[in-house]
Amino acid sequence: MNGDKPMRPIPMVHFAKLMAAWLLLAVAWNCAAQQGFSPNPVVSIAFVGDVMLADGPGQTISRGKDPLAFVADMLRKSDIRIGNLECVIATKGRLEPDKPYTFRAHPRTLKVVQRHFDAVSLANNHSGDFGPEAFGQMLGLLSKSGVGYFGGGMNLALAHEPLIIERKGLRIAFLGYNEFFPRNFEADTDRAGVAWSEDEQVKLDIGNARVLHHADIVIPMMHWGWEHDMQASQRQRQLARLMIDAGADAVVGGHPHVIQNTEQYRGKPIIYSLGNFVFDGFDSVPTTTGWLLQMDVAREGVISWKANAVRIDSKGTPRLKHRLPVKCWEGGWTDSNDCR
Repeated sequence: MNGDKPMRPIPMVHFAKLMAAWLLLAVAWNCAAQQGFSPNPVVSIAFVGDVMLADGPGQTISRGKDPLAFVADMLRKSDIRIGNLECVIATKGRLEPDKPYTFRAHPRTLKVVQRHFDAVSLANNHSGDFGPEAFGQMLGLLSKSGVGYFGGGMNLALAHEPLIIERKGLRIAFLGYNEFFPRNFEADTDRAGVAWSEDEQVKLDIGNARVLHHADIVIPMMHWGWEHDMQASQRQRQLARLMIDAGADAVVGGHPHVIQNTEQYRGKPIIYSLGNFVFDGFDSVPTTTGWLLQMDVAREGVISWKANAVRIDSKGTPRLKHRLPVKCWEGGWTDSNDCR
């Protein structure tokens, strides 16, 4: 009609091929959904500060109890759980001389680490408390237990290599660095130890995480700042900006034993210190208050984060304190108990 040619019917063989293609596509999408993949996946990460499993927390574990029992549900909600392991887990080694505080936890504490964390940072000033033999034993125990680690290794290259954790098709790189002296347990080309944060090396590591390891997200976890200072130092601020300029999506820190301030730089979060998390021997409010940080990331970077306050009792056990202010960001700042 009106000069239009009548449409030809689709031959049955082509129709069958078309239906088969659609069926395969539907099956593929269903399989991807079941495995947690999506076109724009969002992955949740939980970060906590210093986890010290010797002394009081170690005694709690030796009695068959769990010092993280009161925060277990909150940690379980995240796709990835990361902590700073502020001790060496070993039976071997010799005490480092002239060090006022040293922490060595029994290997039985690994079951608690396994239960609550996917990976731990080893870049701190206590990983070397009992020397290279104890550190090497800990690396073996962590590997055997299936707990990932970063910020330390059997040599310089391994200490600076990112840990890649993939969730929902998103590859997330974690790097760890220590900035607190003494520097005598830094990894070298032929020596086990922790990663030290030389600026040029940090920039190179972040770039390698993107280019060589194909990371979608890169997050360095820092051990820096002065103990008990509640504001980040100029050095912390300078280094945080350097890392973000180099391509980091966020910077998360610890070591001062107190919570420090937070910032946004180029739209990316800097959480300077999460404070203590599992630690006894402290009695002031600042040193017995820590953060459990929940961060959501997607291919474009960090899309939201929320810091939940915990209080730590005399045995080093953290409990969520819902009456304490919660700090969160999602396109803007909020200090409120109403953060979602």
